Amino acid sequence: MTINITTIIGARPQFIKAAMISRSFSNTSNISEHIVHTGQHYDDNMSAVFFDELNIPKPGTNLNVRATNHGEQTASMLTGIEKHLLAHRPSGVLVYGDTNSTLAGALAASKLKIPIFHVEAGLRSYNRQMPEEINRILTDHASDILFAPTRNALEQLSNEGIPADRVHFCGDVMFDAAKYYGSIARSKSNIRAQLTLEDGSYILATVHRAENVDNPQRLSRIINELRSLTNNYKIILPLHPRTKNKINELELDLGDITVISPLGFLDMVCLEMNSQLIITDSGGVQKEAFFHNKYCVTLRTETEWTELVECGWNTLFPPLNSNTASLREIVNNFQIPKQRENDLYGDGDTSSIITSHISNYFS
Repeated sequence: MTINITTIIGARPQFIKAAMISRSFSNTSNISEHIVHTGQHYDDNMSAVFFDELNIPKPGTNLNVRATNHGEQTASMLTGIEKHLLAHRPSGVLVYGDTNSTLAGALAASKLKIPIFHVEAGLRSYNRQMPEEINRILTDHASDILFAPTRNALEQLSNEGIPADRVHFCGDVMFDAAKYYGSIARSKSNIRAQLTLEDGSYILATVHRAENVDNPQRLSRIINELRSLTNNYKIILPLHPRTKNKINELELDLGDITVISPLGFLDMVCLEMNSQLIITDSGGVQKEAFFHNKYCVTLRTETEWTELVECGWNTLFPPLNSNTASLREIVNNFQIPKQRENDLYGDGDTSSIITSHISNYFS
């Protein structure tokens, strides 16, 4: 029996996760995969380059949905995915993470009674003002099999009443990617030479979340705090297109921050591995920092990756809370934890574990 899986992806972190699981699928004789790209990230630097350098199978279907408001975007994706599923009738649908693409894929499959497999299930920030939080919750409760990346996520799903036989602790597929692509980045990326960067001589920063970018007060505070660091540190900021547009609209002064275009995954990994520390609002980059033994400051009030805060590898910086220490104080006083819990995210074989569970589901 051939198991036909339709994989729904649309955003950078999903491309990376899909690269690992698609590779695992390709080594399995009974699984055939068709990738649907919603088009959520459509800029070449945010999309096409990832498929090329990560050797991800080209999407069999591209819905070409562009950035609009959340409701319109999700509705367009839902319509396109449903048409695809009706035409192909796959054995199951695989979704990743917490984007609008994730939710649209889960909704379309659930209406058609097609089994749903959710990678990165059970994460919660406990902030329902974040679109991602709603996407996570709805997708988890619609899914047939849930792959939890952490033990905290596993416990959360149990607390929400999801039956234990639908949930598997598998570790984090991004740990697989960090191990696999880290060595490739060392040999192939020349981004440090292009930017004339020495090891440990810079701070890598990223800002893209809607809660920060779409709030003028939060974005202004973040940029001002990053600027304040440039007296003592070199700040490298790969600038997301939406963030760039908002900065221009608000006429914010970037000062001596070194702004570069969005990076491919290998170049980003290279900069992460060789940075002094990382400042980000990205869920994925928080973990990548840990995988590469880098301290991280997260530009948010909360994080889904609570275990990183608990073990001292991550510090939260709420941009609108004036009572917290400044970014400069946090950076000046950071210390790498003396101990490291190496099993937080599994053993780096998550992709094969997920593949086995999907295969077993149908047998």
